[in-house]
Amino acid sequence: MLGTFLNAFRIPDIRKKLAFAGAMLLLYRLGAHIPAPGINPDAVKEISENFTNSSVLGLVNLFSGGSLQRFAIFALGILPYITASIILQLLTVVVPSLEKLRKEGEVGQQKITQCTRYLTVGLSFGQAIGYVFLFKSFGANAGSKIVDQFDFTTVFVIVMTLTAGSILVMWLGELITQRGIGNGISLMIFASIVAGLPNGVQAWFTNPDQVFKVMMPFLAIAIIVFIVFMQEGQRRIPVQYAKRVIGRRMSGGGSTYLPLRVNMAGVIPVIFAASIMAFPPTIGELSQASWARDFSAFFNPSGPAYIVGESIFIILFTYFYTAVTFNPVEQADNLKKYGGFIPGVRPGRPTAEFLDRILARLTFPGALYLAGVAALPTILINQTSANFFFGGTSILIVVGVALDTMKQLEAQVMMRNYEGFLK
Repeated sequence: MLGTFLNAFRIPDIRKKLAFAGAMLLLYRLGAHIPAPGINPDAVKEISENFTNSSVLGLVNLFSGGSLQRFAIFALGILPYITASIILQLLTVVVPSLEKLRKEGEVGQQKITQCTRYLTVGLSFGQAIGYVFLFKSFGANAGSKIVDQFDFTTVFVIVMTLTAGSILVMWLGELITQRGIGNGISLMIFASIVAGLPNGVQAWFTNPDQVFKVMMPFLAIAIIVFIVFMQEGQRRIPVQYAKRVIGRRMSGGGSTYLPLRVNMAGVIPVIFAASIMAFPPTIGELSQASWARDFSAFFNPSGPAYIVGESIFIILFTYFYTAVTFNPVEQADNLKKYGGFIPGVRPGRPTAEFLDRILARLTFPGALYLAGVAALPTILINQTSANFFFGGTSILIVVGVALDTMKQLEAQVMMRNYEGFLK
């Protein structure tokens, strides 16, 4: 890894891409500290405890790098764009016109991307309105006004500022993808989570439990190694291509493999499950009814009901999202179209059934792995009463993005290093 970095900085083209990506991420983090107009920063600091008690706001604040807690111009972060992308990706399975666009190649993908941008604007506008009224209620409970003058003009300016900030973040992410290294959206989430690393180190260093202070580094390294092992795990299905005679020449032939990853869904099931399980605590916060508070207490984020419910949702969403992203019938048709077949399996429908059976067996340990990593910090907190600043979702995202970025960086270095072939 260190050698890859050193070789990357020796190549001017890659060095420019890394510098551009770093500059965009620095601009993104700068906007996370600029407060929105019409907001009282002193009053915002007084309600910071609401973000530690609420799992919904804590998740959103994590992905925005603390921008929501400061009510900055980038308070919405990149979550509206991620939500719009997930919605469009799921709709391609249901809506025939979107599925047709997806199969049209680059032109269709550009149209889907344009629809995603429009949906991002709508979601950002709606979320901005909701956050303005939510912060107003927080200020009323705290006894200080967060919005100095709560009239139509001030609210409109704040909402438009937050919406424009979300669109700017989306644009920065796309610029990083086009002109930098790695996926811009993923790198922004990575930067948002890593921005809280100093607070995490401080929470570990100031922890009164000496056993926790000694064991925490080894535990973190073990979890990271396990995540890397599972993220890189795959089942390689051998594929043989038949030889074809074209004129007087014989072309084709050869063998390769079809890699099926253990975790094809990535971290999306964990985000979905955390969002759904965050509704009971939110209902308890917004409602004063006794049943709502009992319902919220039953699904307390540190309780067993929450851990079991989140694990079940993670497993279900892992199977669902894997089925959406990988279509065995389409893969079997593509193999048959290009003259490929799996040894011992007939082309067509038997190949699709074989891939579906293998995928179902692979997805189960992948789903258990995601559920275990997501629930591990909560279980350790309950057993040790120690403060784990980063949750399982954060570790999964950071490690996954780091691995993907390193792979792209290695590919860029290999493309520009031909010394071994020329000698």
